[in-house]
Amino acid sequence: MKLTSSISRFLNEPYSLTTWQINFYKENSFIKLKHVLNEETLSFFNEAITKRVAVLNTESTPLEERTTYGKAFLQLFNLWVEDEIVKELIFSKRLARIAAELMEVDGVRIYHDQALFKESGGGITPWHADQYYWPLETDKTITVWIPLQATTLEMGPLEFSAGSHQIVSGRELKIDDESEILIRENLKVTGFKHVVEPFDLGEVSFHSGWVFHRAGANQSNEMRKVMTIIYMDAAMKLKQPDNENQVIDWHTWCPGAEVGKVINSPLNPVIFSEFN
Repeated sequence: MKLTSSISRFLNEPYSLTTWQINFYKENSFIKLKHVLNEETLSFFNEAITKRVAVLNTESTPLEERTTYGKAFLQLFNLWVEDEIVKELIFSKRLARIAAELMEVDGVRIYHDQALFKESGGGITPWHADQYYWPLETDKTITVWIPLQATTLEMGPLEFSAGSHQIVSGRELKIDDESEILIRENLKVTGFKHVVEPFDLGEVSFHSGWVFHRAGANQSNEMRKVMTIIYMDAAMKLKQPDNENQVIDWHTWCPGAEVGKVINSPLNPVIFSEFN
C-alpha cells in the first residue's frame, strides 16, 4: 500500500476547534468530534490497520473461553513501530494538534497506540479509567478513539460518564469484572450523565485519562475496528509508579525514562509543538 498525496496533505491539515468545544472538553473530560477524518483516509487506514492486525494477532483461544478482558477485544500495541503506513496516521499533526488544543498544552508526544478490534459476539469493556495504568505525573493525557467504520450502538461504541474525572473512588481498579460492578454502582449515586451514542463515519472521540468509560458488547455481525492513540503533554514527567501495572507500562512504553524527568525515550517522540 502507498499513501496518496491527498491523504498525506489531509493528515497535516488543521481541524478547527471552537471555544465551545474546548470548554466542553474541559468540563466533561471527553468530546466527540465529527468529520475529523474523511472517507478516503478512513478507507485507506481501515485496510492498512486490518492487514497489520491480522499479521500481529496471536489470539487463538475461542471467544467463550476467554476472560472478560479477553472477550472485550483483540488488542495490538504500538503499530507505528511495526508499520510505516500506519505510522502516518499515528503521527498525524491533524490529530495531535486537536489533542494539544483540547488539553491546552503547547505540544504533545506519543505514549503509545493500540488497535482494539471487538469481534462479533465480543463482550463488554468494563468501566475503568485508563490512567490507572500510566506512571504519568499529571492528568494532561488524552486518548483518541478512532472507529474505522461507522459504529452503531449494536457494535459497542464508547460510553462516557461525563465529568467523572472528578471522582477519586475507583481509580485504583484495573479493568475487570470488579471494576465493572464497583464503578457502575459508584457512578449511579454521583449523578454524572452517561453518554453513549453511535459514531458516524469520520467521527472521533477524545477522552482524558481519568474520565470513567466503558463499551458495550458487539451484538452485530461485523468486527468493530478501532484504532486508538494516547498522547500526553510534551512536558510530561515520569512519576514513581503507584502499582505493578504502572511499573510494566514504564518499562514497556517509556524505556529508559527516569522518575521526575521529562519522558523523552525513542518511543515517545513529540508529534506536535506550537514552537515548530
